[in-house]
Amino acid sequence: MKIKYLVVLLLLVAARANAQKQEVPRMLLMDMDMQVQATRAVNDMYNFKFEKAENEFRWFQLKYPDHPLPYFLLGLSEWWKIVPNIDNQQFDSKFYAYMDTSIILAERMYRENNKNIEASFFLAAAYGFKGRLHSERKDWRKAAVNARESLSYLDKSKGYEELSPEFLFGDALYNYYRDWVPENYPALKTILWLFPKGDKVQGIKQLQEVSNNAFYTRTEAQYFLMRIYSEENQPIRAYQLARYLHETFPDNAYFERYHARLAFMQGRIDEVEEVSKSILEKLDRGMPGYEATSGRYASYYLGYVYTNTNPDVEKAKSYYKRAVVYSEQSKAYDSGYYLGSLAALGRIYDREDNVEEARKYYQVLLDRAEKKTDHYKEAKEYMSRHRERKRRKNDRA
Repeated sequence: MKIKYLVVLLLLVAARANAQKQEVPRMLLMDMDMQVQATRAVNDMYNFKFEKAENEFRWFQLKYPDHPLPYFLLGLSEWWKIVPNIDNQQFDSKFYAYMDTSIILAERMYRENNKNIEASFFLAAAYGFKGRLHSERKDWRKAAVNARESLSYLDKSKGYEELSPEFLFGDALYNYYRDWVPENYPALKTILWLFPKGDKVQGIKQLQEVSNNAFYTRTEAQYFLMRIYSEENQPIRAYQLARYLHETFPDNAYFERYHARLAFMQGRIDEVEEVSKSILEKLDRGMPGYEATSGRYASYYLGYVYTNTNPDVEKAKSYYKRAVVYSEQSKAYDSGYYLGSLAALGRIYDREDNVEEARKYYQVLLDRAEKKTDHYKEAKEYMSRHRERKRRKNDRA
C-alpha cells in the first residue's frame, strides 16, 4: 500500500473527531429516517452513478440548507470521481468547494450549539479529505494547514463511539495507521512519539465492526480493510472483500480493478478473464471512472491469460499492445504491467522471428526499465544476441 507519509498522517488526524462529553443533541448523522432516504443515493455514488446520487444530495441541500451533511456527501462524490486516477485534477475545484461549504456550516454549528459533537465529525472529516488531496497534489503547505485544522478537533468526540459506529471509524483508522506509519516510514518515528500509541489489531477489529454496522462510513471502512488485508498478507480476505465490493457496486471502476488484480494474484484465471473483459468493455463505452489505469491492468491480465493459460498468440499480442498504449496515455512508464507487456511482446515477436518488431519493443524496454532490473537485462541480452546474429550473417555474406 503505497500511501505518502503525509497522507497517512492526515488520516491519523482526520479520522478521529473527539470531544469532551456533553449532552448530545439530535444528530442528522444518526437519524434513521435520513439514512433510509439516503440509502439509494449513497449506493448510487459508490456505484459511480454520480448524477443520480448528486440529484438526491441536492434535494438534501434544500431540505437541510444549514447542515454540513449534504455538502460533505457532494464533496465525497467528487472524491470518488478522483479515486480511479488520482492524477486527474478536473474534479478538484468542485471537491474543494463542497468540502469548504461543509466546513463553514459545521463551524457555525459548532459555535452555536455548544461545541456540537456532530459538527466536530464533519470538521475533522472535511479538513482531512482536503488535506489528503492537497498532499496528493504535492501542495505540502496547504496539506499541513488542513492537518493542523483537523488536529484541532482531534479529541472532540472521545467517549461517544458507543452512540454510533460512524464515530468508531476514526479510532479504527488511527489505531491501525498510528502503528503502520513508523513500520513503513522509520524516519517518522521521532515525530510520531507525540501521538498516543495505536493498536493495529484493534484497528482492524474496529474497522470490521464499522464495515458491518455503520451507514455513511461502512463502504469506506470496507475499502480500507480491503487494502489493509492486502498489506497484511491476508490475500484470501482481501480477495473476498474486493469481490464483495465489486459485486455490490458493479460499476465502481476502482473496486472492479481491485477485484481483477486480487483474482489474478490468486490464480483465478477464469474470473480474471471475465472481469478484465468487463473493465475494457466499460472503458470502451466511456463509463465514469474507467480510464487508462484500469485499461492497463485489464489488458495486461488478458495478455497473460492468452499467453499462458488459454494460448492465442494474436489475442495476446492485441491485449499487450493495448496495455502499452494505456500505460503511455497515463505516463505510467515505471509500471510493472507496462514493462511486462513490452517484454512479452518482444518475446512473442522473437519466437516468430520477427526481428523488426521484437527490436522495437525491446528498445523501448531498454529506454524505460531501470538498469538493474530483469526487464532491462532481458532487453539488453536480446539486442546483444541480435547484433551478434547480424554480424555472423554479414560475415557469411
